[in-house]
Amino acid sequence: MDHARRFVFASGDPLEESIRRAVDLGFARVDFNADTPVNYPRTFTPARVRAVRALLDRHGVALGLHTLSAVNMAEITPVLHAAADEYLRQNLDLAAELGAAYAIVHGGYHFGADREARFAAAIDRLGRAAGWAEERDLDLYFENHNKEPDEAEIHYLPRDVAETRRFFEAIRSPRFRWAFNVAHAHLVPDGFDGFLDAFGVATIGQVRLNDTHGRYEEHLVPGRGIVDFRRVFRRLTALGYAGPFTLDFGSAEDRVAWRDTFARWLAEAEGGAG
Repeated sequence: MDHARRFVFASGDPLEESIRRAVDLGFARVDFNADTPVNYPRTFTPARVRAVRALLDRHGVALGLHTLSAVNMAEITPVLHAAADEYLRQNLDLAAELGAAYAIVHGGYHFGADREARFAAAIDRLGRAAGWAEERDLDLYFENHNKEPDEAEIHYLPRDVAETRRFFEAIRSPRFRWAFNVAHAHLVPDGFDGFLDAFGVATIGQVRLNDTHGRYEEHLVPGRGIVDFRRVFRRLTALGYAGPFTLDFGSAEDRVAWRDTFARWLAEAEGGAG
């Protein structure tokens, strides 16, 4: 296996520039976000869609769309409740038009006292979104989110194994898969191993990588925190995971350097070395 091709390049640049930059840097997978003016859904005219699809085809690049975690999927206020649904529909429509294989989604956030009401709203909304994804031949990659400090005003869903399980038990669509964020798992007592013990790898669509000091959310470059990436690759490989990894840290140069190191460590894990 060419392990270097398993890594995903993410960028906030205009999508066409992101694809070209990824190709120049040796990536075959790109994630993009449609929440910056250069990539707003309305900017994707039929001509731009055709141009992007041609660029992807020419270079053999696989595409995914990453929705914005600041848009609250646990929204219960009537006007914003409807807007959150429309936000998802527009993103899924765009992903399908561009030929993307998946969209990454989140559970939203609550403010403490309204946790259960917002939890129910998030599960309901993402259940509907799974149906929309089925209609568009897309997968939804659902990300386990980061724990905020206890004193914070907002708290993301889901942050631990118990909260994540509630979503996967309620939403049974085969298109509802897991974006396993390794650093987020290190912020709760369950840890990386607890998540894998609970869910295995069968539903993982992608693994998201950055380092962490284990106290709060910060996308550290590997080697600056507590994540043992060699062990991460050994455990995932032993469980049979052969899918992609998104690099969610540092500069493009950092990601290229660590992609090559990670690819070597994956090869070692596959061979039982390291």
